[in-house]
Amino acid sequence: MKERFLAELRALGPVLVDEPLSRHTTIGIGGPAGAYFAARSEEQLRGALRAARGHGVPVFVLGAGSNVLVRDGGIRGLVIENATDRVEGPEPNGAGFKVRAASGVSFAALARRLSFAGYSGLEWACGIPGTLGGAAVYNAGAYGRSLVDVLKRVRLVDADNGVVEMRPEELSLSYRTSAFTTGALQDRVVLSVDLALDKGDPNDLRARVRELDARRLAAQPRGRNSGSMFRNPAEHPAWWLIDQVDLRGHRIGNAQISHQHTNFFLNLGGARATDVLALMDLARSRVRERFGIELANEVATVGEP
Repeated sequence: MKERFLAELRALGPVLVDEPLSRHTTIGIGGPAGAYFAARSEEQLRGALRAARGHGVPVFVLGAGSNVLVRDGGIRGLVIENATDRVEGPEPNGAGFKVRAASGVSFAALARRLSFAGYSGLEWACGIPGTLGGAAVYNAGAYGRSLVDVLKRVRLVDADNGVVEMRPEELSLSYRTSAFTTGALQDRVVLSVDLALDKGDPNDLRARVRELDARRLAAQPRGRNSGSMFRNPAEHPAWWLIDQVDLRGHRIGNAQISHQHTNFFLNLGGARATDVLALMDLARSRVRERFGIELANEVATVGEP
């Protein structure tokens, strides 16, 4: 790692070298980051990006560590933990209310907070792990709703470190994909999102959140995982396909397909990314052979073998 680059980064805040990413992912797996920096403000986030681009250092922005599997060789270059947390609003905006939230804000925590305060539109997101930046990249959703339903605007850092604003229709948002995931907005980093909400009854919204909490706890495992491993094909849910090919509870090393929900892959303790990847390959091949359906990853796999 370049010393001049590290010195510039350290001027912004603490930097960790060769930091194990297993400490920063929800599944508890991942090799080291060349350099690891937690950006706690938009200024720090933009400054770290500027430093990396100025020195030709590759960057990976990590949110809450969900929906990602870091390979055992880790990530060369700079990993920026997006810990930005600024929230503005809700404030009246026409017939509804506007909230501007930094991309590092927890999606689930914000949804819960606004729902309990009597603002409707995000109650379905009360259990979605990850940050708002990740939600924008993957058009996160649950229970038939997704971010695009309430998204009004996204602020981005472009490749020249300038700030641009884009509307949802410019982001090609669809089921768990966007212009970010397809590469059309490569090297762009989300700074904040603007959300449109309505006023609702706090008691009704609290009841709805409790109902969804109960559904999620009944359906999803509690162990260390990355969230749903595969996207749901049009024909059948991914969990059903994996269950039909007799992989419920199947284990490779210390990685296991959950008994409770077969689209969740668990780290039983000390699992390696190679174990999880082997399970993913096995699930894909069996589903392909039996049903002719190709399972597509929902969890992003990044880093070096």
